[in-house]
Amino acid sequence: MRAWTLGLSIVVHLGFITGAIVAPLFATDDLPVPPRITEFIRVVGDMPEPPPARRAPVPQRPSPAAAPLQAPEAVTPEVPREPAPITDFDLGVDGGLDPVGAFTPGDPAGGALPPPPPPPLPIATPPPAPVRVGGAIRAPQKIRDVAPRYPVIAQQSKVQGVVILEAVISEDGAVESLRVLRSQPLLDAAALEAVRQWRFTPTLLNGQPVPVVMTVTVNFSLN
Repeated sequence: MRAWTLGLSIVVHLGFITGAIVAPLFATDDLPVPPRITEFIRVVGDMPEPPPARRAPVPQRPSPAAAPLQAPEAVTPEVPREPAPITDFDLGVDGGLDPVGAFTPGDPAGGALPPPPPPPLPIATPPPAPVRVGGAIRAPQKIRDVAPRYPVIAQQSKVQGVVILEAVISEDGAVESLRVLRSQPLLDAAALEAVRQWRFTPTLLNGQPVPVVMTVTVNFSLN
């Protein structure tokens, strides 16, 4: 009894297993389409334009004035031209040309000659530079002497001493300028005022009067 039950159980299980395996093989339904992982993207770009066709160069016609490319076989000599005849003009009373509208120097209507340009201005000659006394240049002789006035304040202060000046003597012997070389504050003004009034003989250099520079000493003493 147990053996028969076991055999039947085995047959039943085999039937179920066989049905589970064979049944899907006879199924007519479409299998599901598996999803695609890769996506394709179509990119459409502008097509490049073809380059323009090159035109054949148009041959240029040679200019008639251009030099010929080939040397001519013969050279045509030039025909000499006769000079134009010279027309004789009758001179008028004023010395101008007779035809109407011609240039007439003596007639203002015909066009007078422009005035001559003015003469050039004379070039100014700079004055000669003063020459310092010494060597061949002798000091000029004083022909007019003016004694300096002793300042009262200097006398009261018992100030005395020597004032040394540098003087420029002009061509005519006048004192042009003075410069103090050795100063006495209370006596300088009196020395300058007196020396400006002095006069000297002109100094000659190669026979021409020239300005000179010389040193003048003015002594102030209370004795």
